[in-house]
Amino acid sequence: MTTTPPPHLLNAFGEPLEAWLKDNSLPRFRGAQIRNWLFKQRAEDWDQMTDLPKSLRTQLAADWQLWTSEILKHTEAEDGTEKLLLRLPGGGQVECVLLRDTVRRTICISTQVGCGMGCVFCASGLDGVERNLTTGEILEQMLRLQLLLGPEERLSHIVVMGMGEPLANLDALLPALAEAHRAEGLDISARRITISTVGLPQQIERLAREETSYRLAISLHAPNDLLRNELVPVNDKIGLAAIMAAADTFFAASGRRLTFEYVLLADVNDAPEHARELGKLLSDREALLNVIPYNPVAGLPYRTPTAERQQQFRRILEDAGVRVRFRHRKGDKIDAACGQLRRSQMVELG
Repeated sequence: MTTTPPPHLLNAFGEPLEAWLKDNSLPRFRGAQIRNWLFKQRAEDWDQMTDLPKSLRTQLAADWQLWTSEILKHTEAEDGTEKLLLRLPGGGQVECVLLRDTVRRTICISTQVGCGMGCVFCASGLDGVERNLTTGEILEQMLRLQLLLGPEERLSHIVVMGMGEPLANLDALLPALAEAHRAEGLDISARRITISTVGLPQQIERLAREETSYRLAISLHAPNDLLRNELVPVNDKIGLAAIMAAADTFFAASGRRLTFEYVLLADVNDAPEHARELGKLLSDREALLNVIPYNPVAGLPYRTPTAERQQQFRRILEDAGVRVRFRHRKGDKIDAACGQLRRSQMVELG
């Protein structure tokens, strides 16, 4: 006979936990204590929550799951980057990453098992999307990564740029980010939380209406629909015009500078004409362009452009008046790009 596991505590902050406390004749402040242990004190289990009565800790352990994932692999790079491959209930796997850069401690989290957007150069979407993550599963990534920090370190930034399309799972993502943002949670400023998307106009407009405090990063990867339809197949049903219009709506509502992402693929989207066309698309917008030289994925034919080609691409964009930043690649040796570690583990197991 299969026993149903207890519900996930990280899905229960708010009304579910308050209802449980009330049903068990417990004061509401116990919920605040639990939150403090998880988000501030970095407790790894119930026994570490020493200001809770032992009887309550026993009851919590019986009625709630604190962690639902299993760490399948933990890899570390010389630059301080650490990556976790997590196995979720039911067998799905997701990745999350901790990046260290001077004083910054940035985490990159996933929102789906796999991805349904079909970007042809990305390891995350090679096997399609299996399911959305729950709010608790998104929060669990944050807390597991926080446990990797030393006592003197604290999380400073969150980028929702891991596996999956974040805007396809906003109902679970937004409550998780609210917990990360709130003072009683991770207390991370909304200005330091970035949501990345391939561009889903209706969901971008929803963000503009509901959550304009976060930063938005839109992954372009091509300056026109013809090429983008090849690289990001979902674009065929959307189109760049609709995406840019939604981006303008978000900027008007938030006042926050937009970020656009562009993975640079050798001999695919890195030609001078691509840079000139991209310059025309972005030069009149309050925007930053993050150019990301491709991080090769085993089994895919794409390559990193030469340093000369990258410099030429950058020079054309800057001459057009576009703010450009070439992103420094971290964690190459630990499969730190989206979906790479999961993919390599599947190959090893397969």
